[in-house]
Amino acid sequence: MAHLGPRELKRFSAEPIDAVDYRLDVDYVGDGIRQHRLDVITPHDQRGPLPVYVYFHGGGWTSGDKAALTRYCASQALAGMVVVNVNYRMAPRHHMEHMMQDANAATAWIAQNIADFGGDPGRIVLGGDSAGGQLSALLAAATGRPELAAHYKLEPALPFASIRGIVQHCSIVDFSVIFERGFILGLGFVRMLLPGRGRGQHLERAARFLSPIEWLDANYPPVLVTTSRRDYLYRANINFVAALRHHRVVVDVLVDDDALHTWQQDSRHPASREVYSRLQEFVRRHAGAVHSGASGA
Repeated sequence: MAHLGPRELKRFSAEPIDAVDYRLDVDYVGDGIRQHRLDVITPHDQRGPLPVYVYFHGGGWTSGDKAALTRYCASQALAGMVVVNVNYRMAPRHHMEHMMQDANAATAWIAQNIADFGGDPGRIVLGGDSAGGQLSALLAAATGRPELAAHYKLEPALPFASIRGIVQHCSIVDFSVIFERGFILGLGFVRMLLPGRGRGQHLERAARFLSPIEWLDANYPPVLVTTSRRDYLYRANINFVAALRHHRVVVDVLVDDDALHTWQQDSRHPASREVYSRLQEFVRRHAGAVHSGASGA
């Protein structure tokens, strides 16, 4: 197992899981910058090929790092999947086009290399929390919707059929809530994700290209949504679930009553065990065999 440095030991990675193997800080673009690094976490003695869970961290598109998600990702690898934990460029220096291109570049690296780690590039589940959930959901949509891919100047790296599922933890998947009076996130969040901070653009029309809910159809992959009634993005998540059901997309939903935003990444939270169990069952059902009963908590 690779040595875990200070970044991996802080927050929810304070007690690293050593029953998995770590390959840290792989440069998936080749330019040497921290935002273009990913970690690959694999179960010991895996019998591959295994499904691949690709995770994008949250942080309001402006902060965050994959290091804080090391324990969360290792918990899923324990259950018998290859987990890829991804960094990407962030605002305000970069906007959504850069983030989408980074997410696509990470999946291109996965398509070309993940078999070397025992993963199956034909069985991918994309996931994330908060802003990272939005990014994963939007990337899946762009993979299947040429208009959205063209907007972000993407040549999708994955065949659409290889995306077997989407995992969303307290994600900002419906931007319409931002335009409602009194919402905790202001319109500045929309502007910072647009080129030139949205100057000269109609923000509500531009936000359509940021909002995964706008790009759902009957071909969208199955989705697992976990949220909490106390989360400020709760209504965005519930709107997303309703839209998925409208399009007859398979959706599994877990709603906690009391947890705060992105509690799912904290394995010590009482509700996280159920999240991990549901997540692993979701991957098992839609992307193939994983071990049963491993929570990593």
